[in-house]
Formats: sequence, structure tokens, C-alpha cells
Amino acid sequence: MTTARKNLIDTTSTPYYHCMARCVRRAFLCGEDTFSGKNYEHRREWVVDRLKALSGVFAIEVCAYAVMSNHYHVVVFINRESGESWDTKTVLQRWTRLFTGPLLVQRFLSGVSLDKAELLRVEEFAEEYRSRLLDISWFMRCLNEHLAREANKEDGCKGRFWEGRYKSQALLDEAALLTCMAYVDLNPIRAKMARTPETSDYTSIKERATKASGGRLRKQHAHLKPLRSQGQNPETAIPFALSSYLELVDWTGRIVRQDKRGSIPENLPSILDRLKIDPDEWLKTMSWNNRFRRVVGRLGALKAYAKQSGKRWLHGMCCSQSLYLQ
Repeated sequence: MTTARKNLIDTTSTPYYHCMARCVRRAFLCGEDTFSGKNYEHRREWVVDRLKALSGVFAIEVCAYAVMSNHYHVVVFINRESGESWDTKTVLQRWTRLFTGPLLVQRFLSGVSLDKAELLRVEEFAEEYRSRLLDISWFMRCLNEHLAREANKEDGCKGRFWEGRYKSQALLDEAALLTCMAYVDLNPIRAKMARTPETSDYTSIKERATKASGGRLRKQHAHLKPLRSQGQNPETAIPFALSSYLELVDWTGRIVRQDKRGSIPENLPSILDRLKIDPDEWLKTMSWNNRFRRVVGRLGALKAYAKQSGKRWLHGMCCSQSLYLQ
């Protein structure tokens, strides 16, 4: 049974979500379409550029992304504290970078003197826009509509570009976040589109690896939510060390790329031990295969989420019990 979007996105449970959208047409979103002979590789840059632009407008930060041939993945963080700290002018300035806004808002931003009633209306607009700038559905709408319009314009056609609304998964704890980020970052390797994380074009892992090359772990991209590193404020960072995460993704990629588990190296990244994740189950989960659906997390977190949402059971509970050592 389909679940209403408002029941899938619950910021009181977690600020982290994995979202995915897939193209509906036979023609690819990106890459080379062997059926038509056309190459859409340049559209990958559209997705990345739009993600960068939206992360600079919304109170939503990008943790990981991967742009594939006919779909893309993105892991996001809703920064409610930041969004709620913006004053009226900041909210309106951000919103009007995407939409024109009503005349009253335009007058306010241009410095025109307004009476008390008009200022109250401006405040109402600002609060409405603030809620949208904290909303994943609006974020994905601004991403997908833009891409669809650009693709339709280029193809000289009309109609649906995406197979439906985006799909989302709530990431209930740190272990779920780590699992999903690694899965997203390794998508090109699993699809044999790249051999190593640092050569995986149009992925967040390539951006992080390139920026960290030469031991420059302090420098991270402004449009990506930073991983913890020396000199990085731990309160604003993803709760994993950048060096450990890069090592983990590289190790996992080597194993998965051989299409079998093989032997586990003695220098298994300490982050797996620290988060009490079973290494064999970790490798199975990197194939995803619908082991989880709407939510991902440790068994305790899944049970709490199920109780809160009025459910007795959630898909993935058995997998969670095997993957995440309790």
C-alpha cells in the first residue's frame, strides 16, 4: 500500500534522508543511449550544478550523491537549526533566487517603505517560504522540474520525464547514514562505470577524494555537508572522520567490484568496529537489493519508528538485526 509523503518525511525522527528519482523514457537521463544513438552525458553536469545551487538556497545539505544513466541518488540533511535562524529578509532573498515572488515581497526587498499591514503580510510570506526551504519535497521538486524542463527543451518534446515522484528512505541513525552514503557513492563502481571512487565521475566521493588529495583533509567542498576532520566543527559535520570514510568506501569498492566477498583485509576500517557493523552483512547490503525500503536503521530505531508511525512491523527489520550488531 502506498504511504503518504507526509508520513515518509518526519523530521522529528531523523534529519537524514536518501532520495532517488528515475527517468521514465527509453532515452537516458544521462550517458549514451544505444537505441537512439544520442549522447546525454552533458546532462550529468545539469544534475550536479542544480544540486549545488539548491544546497545554497535551501536549509538542506547534500551528504552524498551519484548521477547514473537513468536515475540519480542523493542523501540529504535537513538543517532545521540553520533555517529557523534566518531573518525575514534572508528567507525572502533565498526564495526569490528560485521564484519571482509576489509584488509585495519584491517591494520589500527593494527597500520600499511598507505600512504595518503590508509588513505583516510579508512576514506571513516569509514563514511560508521558510517552511518550504526546510522541505525535502520542495527541494526535490525544484531539482526534478528544472531537469525535466531542460531535457524537454533539448529533446523538443513535452510530457513526463520522471517515472513518478521521487522515492525516499529515512536514515534513523549513524549506522544507517554510513551504510546509505557508501552505497550511493559506490553506485558507479557496482555498475562498472568506474574502477575507483576517485574516478567515479559525478559522485560526491570523487569530489571528496579529489579535495582531500595530498593529505588536504581539512579542505572540503562548501556545497557538501562536511565529514569530520581536523579543524572541522564536529557539531556541523557528518559524524564520521573523512579519512576513515574514504578508506571504508575504497575497501568496500574493491570487494564489491570482484563480484564476491573474498577475504577481508586485516586493516578493516575501524569505523565498522566502532559502529558495531557486521562486515559480511555490510558487503551484502552494498548490493542493497531492497533489503530496506522506507526507513533504514538499527533494530531499536526501526521499532521506535514503527511504534511512532502506528505500525507493528517495517520491511528490513530482519536485515537490520543481522547487519547492525545490537
